[in-house]
Amino acid sequence: MHILVTGAAGFIGFHLVQRFINDGHSVVGLDNLSSYYSVQLKKDRLNKLCSEKGFRFVQLDLADAKTLLELFEKEKFTHVVNLAAQAGVRYSLLNPKTYIQANLVGFANLLEACRNYIPEHLVFASSSSVYGLNAQMPFKEEYAADHPVSLYAATKKSSELLAHSYSHLYRIPSTGLRFFTVYGPWGRPDMALFSFTESI
Repeated sequence: MHILVTGAAGFIGFHLVQRFINDGHSVVGLDNLSSYYSVQLKKDRLNKLCSEKGFRFVQLDLADAKTLLELFEKEKFTHVVNLAAQAGVRYSLLNPKTYIQANLVGFANLLEACRNYIPEHLVFASSSSVYGLNAQMPFKEEYAADHPVSLYAATKKSSELLAHSYSHLYRIPSTGLRFFTVYGPWGRPDMALFSFTESI
């Protein structure tokens, strides 16, 4: 497979790219290297990936629709994995425009690129935050996710709806993954695990 992984310098993207490379696939990793958390950590992840055969990095913001479309035209990706997003619930209270630009405009640009150069499959990251005020536990995929309580959750739910429409209208095979708190080696320093261990 020839795979585009957006958010490749991020925690999940980094591990996914490693897995794809180890399985013998070629990967183009895309990231805008935002300063939401340590850019050096992202660069350290990329340095590790760039030493691997079969990986190439492109610094690009999904909001740049023209350059993104040119990349799709050039590369002819067989599969697309979108992990690029502005993360963090609390940060959205202070920087709402960042979430609109990254999670809605950027994702819409990616869907448009997929419409023009349809991949065999599109996988995209959503979030457990979409469940919002739903009190039914444990969460299930079929439970309503219509009451997000943060702008971050609202943009993720909107992304799910956009992907559903594009998938239906343009026959783009798509899968959305609602991640819960993900942790592990090379993890995001703003996550609870790091706060807890540093406090201890």
